[in-house]
Amino acid sequence: MAQQVIQLDQEKLSCSICLDLLKEPVTIPCGHSYCMSCIKTYWGEDDQEKTHSCPQCRQSFTPRPALVKNTMFADLVEELKKAGLQAASPDHLYAGPGDVACDFCTERKLKAFKSCLVCLASYCEQHLQPHYDVAPLKKHKLVEPTSRLQENVCSLHDEVMKIYCRTDQKYICYLCSMDEHKGHDTVSAAAERAERQKELEVSRQKIKQRIQDREKDVKVLQQELEAINLSADKAVENSEKIFTDLIRLIEKRSSEVKQQIRSQQKTDGSRVKELEEKLQEEITELRRKDADLEQLSHTEDLTILNKYPSLSHVSESTDLPSISLQSQQYFEDVTAAVSKVRDTLQAVLNEEGAKVSLKNTGADVLPQHKEPKTRAEFLKYARQITLDPITANIFLSLSKNNRKATLMPAGAEMFWIHPEKFFKWWQVLSTEGLTGRCYWEVKWSGKVLVAVAYKDIRRKGTRNECGFGNNHKSWALECDSDGFTFRHNNNSTPISGPQSSRVGVYLDHSAGTLSFFSISRTMTRLLTVQTTFTQPLYPGFWLPEMAGDTVELCKLKQT
Repeated sequence: MAQQVIQLDQEKLSCSICLDLLKEPVTIPCGHSYCMSCIKTYWGEDDQEKTHSCPQCRQSFTPRPALVKNTMFADLVEELKKAGLQAASPDHLYAGPGDVACDFCTERKLKAFKSCLVCLASYCEQHLQPHYDVAPLKKHKLVEPTSRLQENVCSLHDEVMKIYCRTDQKYICYLCSMDEHKGHDTVSAAAERAERQKELEVSRQKIKQRIQDREKDVKVLQQELEAINLSADKAVENSEKIFTDLIRLIEKRSSEVKQQIRSQQKTDGSRVKELEEKLQEEITELRRKDADLEQLSHTEDLTILNKYPSLSHVSESTDLPSISLQSQQYFEDVTAAVSKVRDTLQAVLNEEGAKVSLKNTGADVLPQHKEPKTRAEFLKYARQITLDPITANIFLSLSKNNRKATLMPAGAEMFWIHPEKFFKWWQVLSTEGLTGRCYWEVKWSGKVLVAVAYKDIRRKGTRNECGFGNNHKSWALECDSDGFTFRHNNNSTPISGPQSSRVGVYLDHSAGTLSFFSISRTMTRLLTVQTTFTQPLYPGFWLPEMAGDTVELCKLKQT
């Protein structure tokens, strides 16, 4: 009972800041007491005129109150110390859940400070003192507090295991060494522990060295990453500058072409106006002469005989120069030349872009897409294609918004020749150049070569230079009543497959695949070509034989 009263007094004489007995107690105006150093630390060394408050009741004081030692509390604290309450430990020194408790504390147990492997017990600082003072106890092995001391006791003989059996690789007691482990390779547990610790130290050194090596490797990688980032940033900056220069060059050339066209327009327009004025003058003169002749025709005297020779003569009419046709030809030639520049630039960009993708680190080839399996899947890549009348041979007639080509009989052709037209061979190319993944279908009758070709295939020259399938710039499927034949680079291969008047073509430009299909109620693959395309591909047709043969690009809807 007395102990409880003393404990209560101790709590009353404890500082609410440090939770220990008051040291140099001071009482502030609100009545609460603290250690001198605690309240000073709490209030700090700020301006004396600043508002300060009590840590417990929060009452404010301005200016900061003077701190004077409370002698009564100081005397009480000294009395409590003399009564032995100072030996009572603060709460944080008592053992709680998960702590190793002192085995010798009889009431509230303190935390263990050390464990003894000989005594198989744990001690707080007070109860451990004999191990430092008593000679026999000084030889005991003290370790950090552990709750696993019983693991050092032999379960058979209830003796401390001080021996290690290397044969069975386990700790044993001295009785075990004379019984079931007799004749085994045994050493003291301490010796085995020391050897293992040496081995562990060697392993630690290796690990430390490995860590150092890996830290060096990390620094190297960080330097490489920094170099990569700097190089990439520089490449982006240079690329943007190059493309900016290229855009400016194109814009400059576009402006020049526009000026040339407008200049030609102005020149030809002036010539046309000049001719128009001359014609108007001639018309005026002719009308005047017609009026004189009409008047002379009604004259009944001899005047008609005198004036007739001069008025009856009319000069021969001369043909006008074909300024309009020449101008149109010039403008179309300019358009064709600009189109060729565009196609060439697009081909170069595609080719160089592919090279950049191929050089991407960790990739040897561009990623390949899986080819569609069903016609519905192919239709996802359907392209609406039109034929370019500028490229069409003069014997080919285009219709249905330039989607159908018909071979015309001799004598029905037009004789206006454009440099982009196929001169001798009855062929035509599409307006669109294709890259990526594309699908289209064709209806044909008679004999037709369904082809794809590079834009720069020859327009004039031999069959091998210009004909679809006869050179390295074109690939063609020949379709007629006898079946199908694939042609490329002047080589032909007969293709077996169901006869059909409808053919499907699938292009995966980046993968370098070109496939042909026979389309009826089912879709049957005829062949697939694997190669490398270096330019955009233009669908085209060749109608090599009979007038009336036709080929038509089908209208498809993407699914």
